[in-house]
Amino acid sequence: MNLLTATLKQILNEAIIEKKWKISDLAYAIRLKSKSIQDIDFIAGYFIRICIGLSEDSLSGRDFVRSYSIWNIDKSSGTMDIAIATKSQGAGANWVLNQKVGNKVYFKLKKGNFILDCEYDNYLMIGDLSALSHLYIIKRNLSEDKQIESLIYSQNVNELYNDIDNSNPFNFHELPENPTDQLICKIKEIVPKMTGKKMVYIAGDSRVCSTLNKYFKNELNWETKLIKIKPFWNPEKKGLE
Repeated sequence: MNLLTATLKQILNEAIIEKKWKISDLAYAIRLKSKSIQDIDFIAGYFIRICIGLSEDSLSGRDFVRSYSIWNIDKSSGTMDIAIATKSQGAGANWVLNQKVGNKVYFKLKKGNFILDCEYDNYLMIGDLSALSHLYIIKRNLSEDKQIESLIYSQNVNELYNDIDNSNPFNFHELPENPTDQLICKIKEIVPKMTGKKMVYIAGDSRVCSTLNKYFKNELNWETKLIKIKPFWNPEKKGLE
């Protein structure tokens, strides 16, 4: 064990993989169990950073850490679930394919701004496979009186999966990669029907996030605070969260 590995294991939280299962053609879920999870100050929309490099000596520095949305958490049992897409065939995808029940995982909680906001009456959620678990947990933590609209898309809907309770509260659409024109057409149909105070969550492909952010600001004249954006990946980059 080198000095860096030993140091990281001292400062990170340790968990055991309690369960691993396939949830779609291109995604797996793993359940982590740790006493430290019982003490997490959690808000829906938080991530965890996993040091996948601690078990993969051949990884480069930029591949050493991956961030994943917390899909579900049960503090009473000290467990949390994360969903990992394998579409990119990158370091994170290879890591989850090689993981087994009983393996140790080292992680740290990562907070951010792409989190639950209960102030509004009507929400539009837009995202792809990479954003699905993140949008699920936010939706699940909104009260039942909220109106939820959704545009979840993939080139193949079999890549997408149901929520942790096996419900399917979102509308799935089979669309090509970077389908900004098609999404804008659908947004034009949805937004006029949204009533009360409105907010949009947009996540996934950075190109879609950028284009739709400009559309909501410049064409629909939405205030910045009403548009939550989180690019999870970019086809020209590796390791983007």
